[in-house]
Amino acid sequence: MELKFHWRLLQGGERSAITRTTGSSNASTGLPDLEAQIDFCRKAEEAGIHGLLTDFGASKPDSILLATALGLATTKIEFIIAYRSGLIMPTSFVQQLNTLSALIGGRLSLNIVAGHSPEEQAYYGDFLPREQRYARTAEFLEICLALWQKNGPVTYDGRFYRTKDTRLNTPFVAGRRAFPEIFIAGGSDEAQELAIRCGTLWMRMGDTPENLRESNKKVLTAGKEVGLRMAVIARPTHDEAVRAAHELVATLDQSLQERQKEGEFVKKSDSVSIKAIYQMANENEWPAPYLWRGAVRTHGPATICLVGSPEELACAFMEYKKVGITQFILSGWPKLEEMVYFGAHVLPLVREMERAHNYAEYAAG
Repeated sequence: MELKFHWRLLQGGERSAITRTTGSSNASTGLPDLEAQIDFCRKAEEAGIHGLLTDFGASKPDSILLATALGLATTKIEFIIAYRSGLIMPTSFVQQLNTLSALIGGRLSLNIVAGHSPEEQAYYGDFLPREQRYARTAEFLEICLALWQKNGPVTYDGRFYRTKDTRLNTPFVAGRRAFPEIFIAGGSDEAQELAIRCGTLWMRMGDTPENLRESNKKVLTAGKEVGLRMAVIARPTHDEAVRAAHELVATLDQSLQERQKEGEFVKKSDSVSIKAIYQMANENEWPAPYLWRGAVRTHGPATICLVGSPEELACAFMEYKKVGITQFILSGWPKLEEMVYFGAHVLPLVREMERAHNYAEYAAG
């Protein structure tokens, strides 16, 4: 199986105004920027990127509506739609996604999160504690899967949701798939169990292959995939990449840098994995020669970063593949330029290494 590489979608207002020297996304807005985002989608297709993550949050456009607009303007790229339970009834959610699948030929998957910020959850009228959010998400997905997989009506009597004889006349349209891939995001035990129970893939934050190996086994044994959310800084040489990494933090707006150092984001989160990642970043900035946590304190946990030359990064991806990782959601600074460089210089090396590995396995019998 070839590794799948996805990218985080360009946010409204980012464009090329965000240069390598700032490394900041201060220019982004909560509005769509369709001209730039459609161009980004097409560049992603040209770069060999499989899918684009449409973020969910109060500061972002609606992820489903945005994916609809972008999907109608493109032909190949898939859209990983981030969403949370508790915002809409499962039947309405499936109806929306099935309609979208018919409009864009099934080019969508889901990135389901239980939520990490009680403050933001309250914006949407959701006041459940963390453990109950996971329980609710399981019920939400069970109803969704039943609607996708059952021929007959769906009746469900749960703690958080109830349905009776539910039928939908609009099917999910995606060739051989009866329902979208479901990425369950989060590094906690609850997220892992939810991925096994209701997902197709456990999407977790980056770490060293050695640290991931053991914790991946339960998910892989259950027949599910494991993916990583991280960033990349690829440059022609290792030293150039390391310099770019350090410049990313050093040139960040000083007021934002100080505010982030105070840990306000972590204090407001009830996510076990986010708190653990910040702690690890404080303890060890370089857990591997190619893995850097130095941007976590200023840019967030999804910026655990692969840093190095194209050859070094390609080798790192192959090491992750050995421990069962099959998909990646990546980002970089700026997103467009880093994605184009990745597609031109890193991805071809990964494919070459995969072909060589497959041939060696075949030759060995």
